[in-house]
Amino acid sequence: MEAKGFTQDGTVDLQGRPVLSSKTGKWKACAFLVGYEAFERMAFYGIQSNLVNYLTTQLHEDTVASVRNVNNWSGAVWITPILGAYIADTYLGRFWTFTVSSLIYVMGMILLTMAASFKFMKPTCRNGICSKASTSQIAFFYTSLYIIAIGAGGTKPNISTFGADQFDDFDRHEKNLKASFFNWWMFSSFVGALCATLGLVYIQENLGWGLGYGIPTVGLLFSLFIFYLGTPIYRHKVRKSKSPARDLVRVPIAAFRNRKLQLPNNPSELHEFELQDYIRNGKRQVHHTPVFRCLDKAAIKHGSGGDTNPPCTVTQVEGTKLVLGMALIWLVTLIPSTIWAQINTLFVKQGTTLDRNLGPTFQIPAASLGSFVTLSMLLSVPMYDRYFVPLMRKRTGNPRGITLLQRLGIGFGIQVMAIAIAYVVEVRRLHVIRSHHISGAKEIVPMSIFWLLPQYILLGIADVFNAIGLLEFFYDQSPEDMQSLGTTFFTSGIGVGNFLNSFLVTMVDKITGRNGKNSWIGDNLNNSHLDHYYGFLMAISILNLGAFLWASSRYIYKRETKEMNEGCLEMETKALDTSLGLQV
Repeated sequence: MEAKGFTQDGTVDLQGRPVLSSKTGKWKACAFLVGYEAFERMAFYGIQSNLVNYLTTQLHEDTVASVRNVNNWSGAVWITPILGAYIADTYLGRFWTFTVSSLIYVMGMILLTMAASFKFMKPTCRNGICSKASTSQIAFFYTSLYIIAIGAGGTKPNISTFGADQFDDFDRHEKNLKASFFNWWMFSSFVGALCATLGLVYIQENLGWGLGYGIPTVGLLFSLFIFYLGTPIYRHKVRKSKSPARDLVRVPIAAFRNRKLQLPNNPSELHEFELQDYIRNGKRQVHHTPVFRCLDKAAIKHGSGGDTNPPCTVTQVEGTKLVLGMALIWLVTLIPSTIWAQINTLFVKQGTTLDRNLGPTFQIPAASLGSFVTLSMLLSVPMYDRYFVPLMRKRTGNPRGITLLQRLGIGFGIQVMAIAIAYVVEVRRLHVIRSHHISGAKEIVPMSIFWLLPQYILLGIADVFNAIGLLEFFYDQSPEDMQSLGTTFFTSGIGVGNFLNSFLVTMVDKITGRNGKNSWIGDNLNNSHLDHYYGFLMAISILNLGAFLWASSRYIYKRETKEMNEGCLEMETKALDTSLGLQV
C-alpha cells in the first residue's frame, strides 16, 4: 500500500476505495471545508449574539425569561452533537451525517428568516403599546430555532473531525501539518463570528431582522455548494467497529462480573491481542495505565470461566478509562462555559444601559461588542501558533509548546480575571447610577459602553486557550473509533454550561426577588445588582480553577503503539507527557 502511494491510515474515498496520499486530503481538502465553518459560525452568532434583544424588543419577553430562553437554545445547540456524533460513529459516518444535518440546519434558517420577515408572524404595536406574541407566533419562532439546533447536532461534531481526518497520523509530515489544524480551523470560525457581531447585528437592528437572518442563510447554501465540490479529494475514515461505544458498557459489566478475582501483579498478564493483529487491521494498541484499576478486571484471562463471555482486551479497557478520565476534565469545564454564556446575555443587556453613541447619529448595537471577543481571538491565534508555540517548544521539547491541560489551565485563569473585571465595571456602573440619581429602566447611564471592552477582550484571549485546547484535547484523547463522539465532550460542556447559567439566573432571580425585594437580575438593570451575580460567578470560578488543578494532576495521557514509515514501531504518548498535570 505504502509503495503505491496510498495513505497509511486506511482512509478511503466515498466509494470505499483506497486513496492516494498525493492527490487527496491535507490542506487542499480542508480548503473546501473552512468556508462552511465560517458561514455556519456567522449564522449561529448572528442569531445567538443578538437573540436576547430580539426576544425583548420583538417578542416582548422580560429580561429573565429572555436570558433563560437564549441559554436553553444555546444549550440545545451544543448538546445535540452527542446524538449526531453517535450516529456518525455507529451508523452513517461523518460525511453523510453532516450532509443530512446541514440540510436540516438550512431549513431551520429559512423558517427563522420567514418568522422575522413577515409581519403576521410578529406582535403588533399601536401608539407605542405592543401586544404580546401569540401562541402560534411563539411556536413558529421557537420551532425554527430548535430545528437549527437539531441540524447543528449533526454538523458541529462531524465537520471539524472530518477536517482532521484529512491528515494521516501515520505520516510524519502530515502529522506535523495537523498540529496546526485546530488553531486555523477555529480561526475560520472566528472570521464568521466577527462578520456576525460587526455586520449582521447592525443590519438586524437598523435594516431589518429578516435581512439579518437571510444573509447567512444564503451564505450557508453557497458554502455547501463549495463543500461538495471537494468531494473527489476527501478522505473518509473506515469504521473498524460496528458499535464503537459498546465497550463503554461491556467493560464495566465484565469488570463487575470478575470483581472477586485477583488482578495479576504484572499488567502484561492481562488479555491483549498481539501487536501485529492491530497493525494488520490498521488499528492502534493502547498501553496499560495504572488509573481506574478496578476496570482492569475486565481483561483478566478466563475470568468468566467460559467462552461465552471472553475477556476484554487491555486496549478496550483503556478506551473506557480514557472516556472516564475525559469525563472528569469535562466536569471542570462547565463553570467556564457558564462564564462564556454571559457574553450573549447579561453583557448585552448591560451594554444597552450605557452610552453607545459614536458621533451625533451613529449608535453601536450592544451586541456588537462581542466582535471584540472575536477580534482578540483572531489576533491571538496567529500569535499563539507562530510565536508562543515555537518559543515554548524550545523550552519544553513538546511539539505543542505546552501540554493540552496547561493550555486549558491558562485559559481558565484568564477567565477568572475577566469575570473579576466585569464585577469591578458593574460596581462602577452602579456608582454612576447613584451619583446621577438614575432609576428608570430606559434611562441611559452616562458611562461609555467601552468600559466593557476589557472583559470581552480577556474572554476572547481565554478562548484561544480554552476552546481550541478543549477541541483538540477531546479529539486527541478519545478512543480511536469514537473521535466524533469524543469531540462532543467539548460541545456538550458548552451546552450544559448554558443550561447551568439558565438555572442560576432563574434561581438567583427567585431567591433575591422574594418578599418584594429588587432582584439581582431584574427587568430594570439600573435598579438591580448584577455586581452581586458577577461576584458570585467569580467566586465559583476560583473554586473551579482549584478543582481543575486537582483533576489535571490525576489524568494520564493516552499511550499508543503504531507502525511508522520505516517499518519500525513507535510508542506514542499523545500529549508527549505521561502526567496530565500542569507540570512539563
